[in-house]
Amino acid sequence: MAIFPADNAWNQDVSAAAVDPYSSQIIAQFSTSKLKADFGSGNYDGAPIGIPYDVVCGSQPKVSITFRANANDGNYGDESDPGPYPIPANAAIEGNGVGDSHVIVVDKDNKKLYELYNASLTAGKWQASSGAVFDLSSDKLRPAGWTSADAAGLPIFPGLVRYDEVLKGTIDHAIRFTLQSANVKPAYIAPARHSVSSKGGQFTSLPFGAKIRLKAGFDISGFSATNKVILTALKKYGLILADIGSNMYISGAPDSRWNNDDLQKLGTIPASNFEVVKFN
Repeated sequence: MAIFPADNAWNQDVSAAAVDPYSSQIIAQFSTSKLKADFGSGNYDGAPIGIPYDVVCGSQPKVSITFRANANDGNYGDESDPGPYPIPANAAIEGNGVGDSHVIVVDKDNKKLYELYNASLTAGKWQASSGAVFDLSSDKLRPAGWTSADAAGLPIFPGLVRYDEVLKGTIDHAIRFTLQSANVKPAYIAPARHSVSSKGGQFTSLPFGAKIRLKAGFDISGFSATNKVILTALKKYGLILADIGSNMYISGAPDSRWNNDDLQKLGTIPASNFEVVKFN
């Protein structure tokens, strides 16, 4: 199943795109931060490592979502798609309900993506701080200024590294990543639709939706076949800034087939080997 049209921002080849004039100043702010695969096999603190997702068929019953605030975050129901959402009662919750608690469901038959943030299942009813629905056959963006299950108003699923892609030998999309607040401008550019009160400077930080890429000359020959697939994608499609978090953390789905020791070798690559794709 295609995830968005070929001309979508997630699927654009940026390997030959111009470098932003402030690339050096921006990267310098976090140049020593190392690439980190924020996904893997097994559990960490009792939960699968990464952002899980579920795939359902078109006959999956849809249920209502109650948007609410709780001790973790507020209620963003006024910027959410009301649903209903085809979320099974046993859908995976990121972190088993600790932290961002994303729930992601792909309706493969109707080519729709449903995502929740700060989700919980209480008395058999789904609740969340926010939710978004995306048509995977369309380039349509969310309304300007609206959040999603991600701070940038972006979909999460299209930016995940998934093991099946590695088996295929090609990741053909940009990958979601995070930076600390000091490195994020309180602004957004398309395809992002939402900003936060971050602390980044005008010419020394990135807005949500901006991309960085691994420099073409970076030698990946010494890495494993798995990591070569990931690094090749970082050269061709780049990383897209989607949320506040740790510097240079890239997102992926948990899978028992990941080799955690191998993924950790991506951590030998500092951000100084990246450049900002022109956005100004």
